[in-house]
Amino acid sequence: MCAPLCLHRIQEHLSRRAFLGATVMAGTGATAAAEKPPPASATRLSFQRVIDLTHTLVPDFPTWGGKKQLEIETVARLAKDGFNFNTWRVMEHTGTHLDAPFHASDGPTADLIPAADLVGPLAVVDIRAKAAQNPDAQLTLDDLRGWEARHGPIPAGGVVAMLSGWDARAGDAGFRNTDATGKMHFPGFHLEAAQFLLAQRSVKGLVVDTLSLDHGPTTDFPVHFHWLPANRWGLECAANLGALPARGATIVVGGPKVKGASGGPSRVFALV
Repeated sequence: MCAPLCLHRIQEHLSRRAFLGATVMAGTGATAAAEKPPPASATRLSFQRVIDLTHTLVPDFPTWGGKKQLEIETVARLAKDGFNFNTWRVMEHTGTHLDAPFHASDGPTADLIPAADLVGPLAVVDIRAKAAQNPDAQLTLDDLRGWEARHGPIPAGGVVAMLSGWDARAGDAGFRNTDATGKMHFPGFHLEAAQFLLAQRSVKGLVVDTLSLDHGPTTDFPVHFHWLPANRWGLECAANLGALPARGATIVVGGPKVKGASGGPSRVFALV
């Protein structure tokens, strides 16, 4: 930790360097730009809004298991210790979180997923109407074909998100939607849709606004065990997908870079 005077002097030094650098570049930048155009393959990403697709993680966020998913211990507080500091104990698969290939295979762990694979054009498939009628609704191959008929082919190197509207339930028991037998009921991807995306489209990841890539009543998790072993990732418990266009947003997944992790809570954005 640097003392305040130290920080002040560093800031002054950096400010002077930035000013001098800007002065030099102002005299040469236009000429350099004219002499060296960007490569033809370069693409420019422009956006006007950043949409947060992340739920705030709290200790009682609804999850699969009965164990406590997040514990926060106070280590230090500003008034007493001069700074704030907590210790966390957190399960990997809670809140808005990433499923790495390793979660259902011997594939890459979360830290080994290339950063470029966590960014891509987003296709948002809206199944809210049928999810409102049937909590066990699934995103099917027909839904994908209908989306492509309206919006064109799913972008190469893209990510497909299921918009069921289930994120509105995240604050209560309706998110798990457990029946009298203990079985949960919520939407997810159909295996046939996942297989189509694996075989016929170049898709990096799947996103759902529910607890799982597979719908609630599943017992064998077929989407997990087909999608993740194919070196793809999944993102579960996304928020605010309804604020996005069907096509045109770019997703940025800030997945955990923890060695050996099968996934973990992530901060996720969409650039629109």
